[in-house]
Amino acid sequence: MVIGASLNPNRYSNIAIKRLRGKKIPTKALGLKKGEVLDVRIDNEKLHYENIDTVTLYLNSKRQEEYYDYILKLKPRRVIFNPGSENLAFVKLLKNNNIASEIACTLVLLSTNQY
Repeated sequence: MVIGASLNPNRYSNIAIKRLRGKKIPTKALGLKKGEVLDVRIDNEKLHYENIDTVTLYLNSKRQEEYYDYILKLKPRRVIFNPGSENLAFVKLLKNNNIASEIACTLVLLSTNQY
């Protein structure tokens, strides 16, 4: 799941959605504006999903605060903090809830087959 998704094709979150789908990885997206990137609907409200493996964040640490509870309720296996989204307070909260976290770049992980 991409949180901080953008319809702007120049934004890294948009590129990440395209690369995830290019690798046939099922993808959900949450952003400020509704829309679509390829076959992925970007929602602008926090819908509940089952079986979310990874949440990849494209929000700065301050903007993440309103998503803490939402992400914890999704119970992902891991959360990726992309460059600019590093948040040690949230890393600690995730750890306390048995959710792994990585400070990494989703695009690099995908391009090196480490996603």
